[in-house]
Amino acid sequence: MILVRHGQSAWNALFGETRVDPGIPDPALTALGRDQAFAAGRRLAAGAGARRISTLLASPYRRTLETAEIIAEVLGVAVTIEPLVRERAAFSCDTGSPRAALVARWPHWDWARLKAERWWHECERHGPESEDSVATRSADFVARMLAHAARSEVCVVTHWGFIRALTGQGVVNGAIVPFDFSTARQGRFDF
Repeated sequence: MILVRHGQSAWNALFGETRVDPGIPDPALTALGRDQAFAAGRRLAAGAGARRISTLLASPYRRTLETAEIIAEVLGVAVTIEPLVRERAAFSCDTGSPRAALVARWPHWDWARLKAERWWHECERHGPESEDSVATRSADFVARMLAHAARSEVCVVTHWGFIRALTGQGVVNGAIVPFDFSTARQGRFDF
C-alpha cells in the first residue's frame, strides 16, 4: 500500500506562515497544492514505490478529494471514499463538508462507506479528537487492508496525522510513503 499526503491547502499555507489556526473549515488546495498532487500522480504513474495502483482511496476532506481527483486523472483509476483515513480532528481545517455537498461535487465516486451527513469529529463541541480514537481508526483500517487481496495496489490519499499514526513519520504535503504491513506500528499511536 502507498500513502500520499494531500497537497498544500489554503489552511496549510497560512498556518505555515503564522503558526496560528487561520479558521478555514475544509479548505481547498492552493495552486502549489494542485502542482504537488499532479507531481505525486506522475511519480506514482512512473512506479514510485515500485507498485501498480489499481485502487485509490481518499479521505472525505476537500483537500484530499481534490488531490485524489488529480491523481486519479493521471493514473486512470476510480476513487473510493474511506472515512477511516481522515485527519485527526484538532484544527478548523478538520471541520468537513456535508456528505450531500461532496457527492454533488464528485457524483461518480464511490461514497458507500461515508454514511453520515456530518461525518467528521466536531472539535467545536467535543474538543480535539483523542489519540486513542485515531489509533483505533488506524488499527481498523490496517485490519481492513490486511484482508484486501490486492493491498499492494492500493494508494491512500490522506493526512499528516493519519500517516504519522500508521508510520511514526511526519511528512510534507504531496509526500509518497510506501507502507509495509510487516512493520506497521503496534499499539498506541503517539503524535
